[in-house]
Amino acid sequence: MCHTCDDHPEHAPAEPGRREILKMAGAGLAAAAPLLGALSADNAQAAVAASALGQSPFPVRAYGARSAGGRIAPLQIQRRALTPHDVLIDVLYAGICHSDIHAVRGDWGAPSLPIVPGHEILGRVLAIGNQVTKFKVGEIAGVGCMVDSCGTCENCLADREQICLKGTTFTYDSPDRISGGHTFGGYSDRIVVGERFAIRIPPGMDLVSTAPILCAGITTFSPLRHWRVRPGQRVAVVGLGGLGHMAVKLAVAERADVTVFTTTPGKIADAARLGAREALLWLDAAAMRRLANAFDLMISTVPYAFDVQPFMDMLKLDATFVNVGLGEARGINPASMAFGRKSLAGSMIGGIAETQAVIDHCFARNIRPDIELIRPDQIDAAYERVVNKDVRYRFVIDFASTK
Repeated sequence: MCHTCDDHPEHAPAEPGRREILKMAGAGLAAAAPLLGALSADNAQAAVAASALGQSPFPVRAYGARSAGGRIAPLQIQRRALTPHDVLIDVLYAGICHSDIHAVRGDWGAPSLPIVPGHEILGRVLAIGNQVTKFKVGEIAGVGCMVDSCGTCENCLADREQICLKGTTFTYDSPDRISGGHTFGGYSDRIVVGERFAIRIPPGMDLVSTAPILCAGITTFSPLRHWRVRPGQRVAVVGLGGLGHMAVKLAVAERADVTVFTTTPGKIADAARLGAREALLWLDAAAMRRLANAFDLMISTVPYAFDVQPFMDMLKLDATFVNVGLGEARGINPASMAFGRKSLAGSMIGGIAETQAVIDHCFARNIRPDIELIRPDQIDAAYERVVNKDVRYRFVIDFASTK
């Protein structure tokens, strides 16, 4: 988009309407045939339109910020033409992660502008490249926190693409090695992604509540698997929000004995509803002393700096405190860690294979995030509610009803 269009949206070219798309498609459908997969009658019109869009870079409507900390508003972005291994996804639902808010507001550094957030994406495949084998047109696909990696480094070969040694391409605000510029996320009508980074969604899975599993789910599932949580072990979840409530559900599903620590009195009852045996406030010093040396694993979902040592004191010998919320861990006592041989660790999302595993795991066990569905024009208000801890427990943007 030109600078004039950036500054004055009214100058931006309008996204082609349905009638114009169909006219374009009628002229170019034969050339587009290699990009289309198996086609059902119900998807015929969508696929014809997608064929026109997929042949060359195309504009789509999105929602993003034009300045750091700016409001989320409609804008127009461009998606790349399909390569042989790409899928074109019509976005139906997109979750709001606290990371989106941090990125837009510059909490982790100045964002590339405009920024279009969203890395919990669920939609229907409209078109596929002629070498795609993972998806057919009409199937449901998900996109999580990353859309590319080198594929050849030690970490990628070990299914750890999220920590690619040559640089992971994240779903938004990341250098785009294919198109140049930076990536745009899932707060948009459509997205193009390589099939390797798209997740298969099992038929029959509840679509409205599935999107948050692609970040909140995998972020908490991965440490539970890596540290091999077993039935009967004691697991603590620090912070009960979008990530924390998934950590509770997933740990309970493993038959662990779960305790929740929260700063919000109103969430005590929620923790019990989610399956936790006990829920405590951080300020309850007596309870924290009572639980000294009690836990086999602690998972922190806190996104802000906080004093970690009181939680480290509650770990058993050889146990681990895992920071997935990326909040700064302050106040560490090295002597206390040494005498208990306790570990402070970090974990970030998971690879593509593990992300597919958590989707299949949640489907098989009917584990669903607790969500609140919102319209695209409510994103700004939702951001404020997330910051004020006024969501139970994940906002999902409903693009399906706008189509």
